[in-house]
Amino acid sequence: MSDQIKHECGIALVRLLKPLSYYKEKYGTAFYGVNKLYLLMEKQHNRGQDGAGVANIKLDVEPGNRYISRHRSNANQPIAEVFNKINTRFADAAKEFPNEIQDPEWLKANLPFTGELFLGHLRYGTYGKNSIENCHPFLRQNNWMTRNLVVAGNFNLTNVDELLSQLLELGQHPKEKSDTVTVLEKIGHFLDEENELLFKRYKQEGESNRDITRLISETIDIQRILKRAARNWDGGYVIAGLIGHGDAFVMRDPNGIRPAWFYHDDEIAVVASERPAIQTAFNLPVEALQEIKPGHALIIRKNGKIDQQQFREPGERKSCSFERIYFSRGSDVSIYKERKELGRVVCPTILESVDYDLRNTVFSYVPNTAESAFYGMVKGMEEYLREVKKRKIMKAGPGITEAQLDDILSIKPRIEKIAIKDAKLRTFITDDSQRNDLVAHVYDITYGTVKKGTDNLVIIDDSIVRGTTLKKSILRMLDRLGPKKIVIVSSAPQIRYPDCYGIDMAKLGDFVAFAAAINLLEENNLEHIIDEVYHKCKEQLSLPTAQMENHVKAIYKPFTAEQISAKIAQMIRPKDINAEVEIIFQKIEDLHKACPDHTGDWYFSGNYPTPGGNKVVCRSFVNYMEGRNERAY
Repeated sequence: MSDQIKHECGIALVRLLKPLSYYKEKYGTAFYGVNKLYLLMEKQHNRGQDGAGVANIKLDVEPGNRYISRHRSNANQPIAEVFNKINTRFADAAKEFPNEIQDPEWLKANLPFTGELFLGHLRYGTYGKNSIENCHPFLRQNNWMTRNLVVAGNFNLTNVDELLSQLLELGQHPKEKSDTVTVLEKIGHFLDEENELLFKRYKQEGESNRDITRLISETIDIQRILKRAARNWDGGYVIAGLIGHGDAFVMRDPNGIRPAWFYHDDEIAVVASERPAIQTAFNLPVEALQEIKPGHALIIRKNGKIDQQQFREPGERKSCSFERIYFSRGSDVSIYKERKELGRVVCPTILESVDYDLRNTVFSYVPNTAESAFYGMVKGMEEYLREVKKRKIMKAGPGITEAQLDDILSIKPRIEKIAIKDAKLRTFITDDSQRNDLVAHVYDITYGTVKKGTDNLVIIDDSIVRGTTLKKSILRMLDRLGPKKIVIVSSAPQIRYPDCYGIDMAKLGDFVAFAAAINLLEENNLEHIIDEVYHKCKEQLSLPTAQMENHVKAIYKPFTAEQISAKIAQMIRPKDINAEVEIIFQKIEDLHKACPDHTGDWYFSGNYPTPGGNKVVCRSFVNYMEGRNERAY
């Protein structure tokens, strides 16, 4: 993607199912759990640039001893900083207690992060300040072991206002208005109620207070707590939680919007946002991993029992397609194939654009995430040329000469490494004019790869959101090569609507497709549509969320996708370049062909999987019309 956007958080959970001595004997280290957590987090580093945090719970610790540890960081290298803190403690202990450090029981008794239950979080902040207070995991402390709660997640809730009101009705006084605090306090409230209910029950049965604590830890109903807490949540989420006595859970939204994978055997249970992270960390085949089902929670009990339990009725599955296109790690077998297919299925439109002249067309991509789509595009061109060659040979017949055959067989896609990304120096420049000049040099080019005035240059990108970097940098850079025509291909369809489930794309005014549609309405004397949509959206804000509709679709309705693409090309083409510019976007129907199991396409279609999506898009349009540069949820 040429324009940076904020994207998704990531989680990693590790539960050791054997005593520490087992891992010391088998793997040579009692730090097996923390080492695996580090690897899981580094392998998902693409999901966390703003901060990181880890928490650990020790099981069966004697009263009076610390059993919950947590470190968080918002430094430039947050994962490294967090684990440096942990490892420094280990290293210092090894110097001071060289013999004791070899004893797993001594380690557990004396050092933090030597427990059996680990939770890690990678923060890619979509909202709020990049402060240590905003880094997960969040901790809700209590002197009762079974009331301590650690929470971290990859989520955005669209109805925080409503949920906050519900907390107030429960008598709570939240310290801030955010979905993270709402989730923590909502789960925490029903965790408290569950504890109180069980305490009263066992007290009536004549149990001692000490025995009641043990009985609560054995019988606490995690499924019931999650059912009650999540009853009214609207959004996309994967939320992981640890309870002080040793139970753990990972819950996934009813539409399966956000991803979550797990693996377990007799040694370990592990959960992560991305499948390849688990595969790599534990050297597992792809078939060994499972998805957490939508509307279900993976519950890992203190006794080692592992089960998926439903906490919400699953809805229509709408797993996010943008995860596949852009920011998920491309090392996943399915994602890699899908990204290649996204490049392949757009080939017919590309061929039309260059008038099927492949002898005079150069293909490349904008680094880095578009590389897989580029391979797919090349494959599509090779498939087309194979048919062309076959027809030419058959037409020539038995009398074909060796020279003719060589000429036919020599036709192949011209592939070049065109764009080279340089360091972004603009961070250090405050003057607008100088900063814009540096932005124009974010990418460099490989000179001599294009025949001036003759060649078409086709560049594939994973997606186009704002078009800013295309206009300020990439197109100018490509024009230096002297192509006749520049074709920018987006492997994603036009991004027309805000996301409210995890990615920071909540402002309609940021989208170049939206700006293009607005311009077309104004140019065609259709401004009344803009006013009508504004009034309809404004009126809807007073309705219950379930009754709201996406009226913003009317902004795009008068125009074809091709007309909007042409307008985008006109808008982002710098006036001082020579080449013709064309923008090609993926068709939504082809997106579904390439990613058949991930039909969450609300960015492109406006078909939101939850009622809160319609609320967000209406509010976003109202914000745009009223000049408010603020988040729509």
